[in-house]
Amino acid sequence: MQQALSFIRSSREKYIEELKDYLSIPSISSDPDRMDAMVDCADHTAALLKRAGMENVKVNKTAGHPVVTGDWLHVEDSPTVLIYGHFDVQPVDPLDLWEKDPFTAHIKNDRLIARGTADDKGQLFMHIKALEAILKTTGRLPINVRFVCEGEEEIGSPSLPGFLRSNRDQLKADIAVVSDSSMLDEGMPAITYGLRGLTYLEIELIGPNRDLHSGTYGGAVANPAEILARLLAEVKDEKGRIRIPGFYDRVVDLSDDERKLLAKAPHDDGKYMADLGVDELWGEAGYTTPERASARPTFEINGIWSGFTGTGAKTVLPSRAFAKISSRLVPNQDPDEIIELTEKFFVERAPKSVKVNLTRFHGGHPVVTALDSPYIKAAELALSESFKHEVYFIREGGSIPIVADFKTILGLDTLLLGFSLPDARTHSPNENIHLPTFFTGIESLVRTWFYFVK
Repeated sequence: MQQALSFIRSSREKYIEELKDYLSIPSISSDPDRMDAMVDCADHTAALLKRAGMENVKVNKTAGHPVVTGDWLHVEDSPTVLIYGHFDVQPVDPLDLWEKDPFTAHIKNDRLIARGTADDKGQLFMHIKALEAILKTTGRLPINVRFVCEGEEEIGSPSLPGFLRSNRDQLKADIAVVSDSSMLDEGMPAITYGLRGLTYLEIELIGPNRDLHSGTYGGAVANPAEILARLLAEVKDEKGRIRIPGFYDRVVDLSDDERKLLAKAPHDDGKYMADLGVDELWGEAGYTTPERASARPTFEINGIWSGFTGTGAKTVLPSRAFAKISSRLVPNQDPDEIIELTEKFFVERAPKSVKVNLTRFHGGHPVVTALDSPYIKAAELALSESFKHEVYFIREGGSIPIVADFKTILGLDTLLLGFSLPDARTHSPNENIHLPTFFTGIESLVRTWFYFVK
């Protein structure tokens, strides 16, 4: 293990340059004009795996973007770890808020800035380099490894569940490990033991058959934008409680012990507000900010538009109004059921003056992993030794839908080891990864693999 750690410390500059090359590929999975880039990025991922010493590396075609697999399976009586990561990234708009080109990585204040640094190319790269360091210095791994790297996570992983079902035998493992989450802060490692699920809908309200003159028709014809605003405002009460009937029926409330565990992780509401540039926080009454943001279900308006939004004035009564909405879910909420309840809420409350169309997008189930897992204990030891700090246990407010699929399709629990920081600007301009954390994180992964068999 010490040889591998020394190898990593002597390879830091090389790792930065290799990661810059990886980040330069504009692998935006939601953009149909980036199909070639997605294939290039899959090929690049495969090349990284081969260079690290993985065997049976393959770029697998799917109905969508490719899935890259590889393995190293030479240790009897040791666990097999399925390492998952994704090489697709979010769109880069608004482009004018980036300091530099989002696919030309640069360093500022110990941070490597580019799209994909934190989510998820940088963290996938860390896994590859940790294993490469062990193989190049010792010739063998302490564990068996399988890789599954996809190019569709940012669009809901439509192809991966089918790929998992078709390749169950080739993907057998004892535990899945995913690094697509965060630490609490610099030098403060965390193990994420829970993820919220997700539903996503678009609502369209249709009123008159065309945009109308607001002077001629205003006051006589229902305005879809106004009705949409009224409907959306009905969803929550003044205490942040969601009013959709049945929404909370299956929610598993936090136990006192779990609330105490979550409270151990340091949190400062003042610092939180300062970072966000807000003067007050708001959410469901009776819960702390970390609980609201990670362990309680939500309803959010992700976008809303209607009518004339250009420069100047145009007095129209719009024909249509739209909103994109999502809910984050907690155990034991079912995404399909929540979508049906949400659709029913809007359809039943909409007046006859408008028609309601609802479009469903991707979603995912919530996941919570038992804290008594020996793999969590091994990772806790590895992280604490590497970062020289107590390890916190947290729940993540975001969603990684494939984690639930690992459980239902492959029967695998998932260990979530995240290394991005709260200021990583994931999904935003100037996404970044903190380089000292990046390098210490690679070392912690090396320790984790050895402690899996300790």
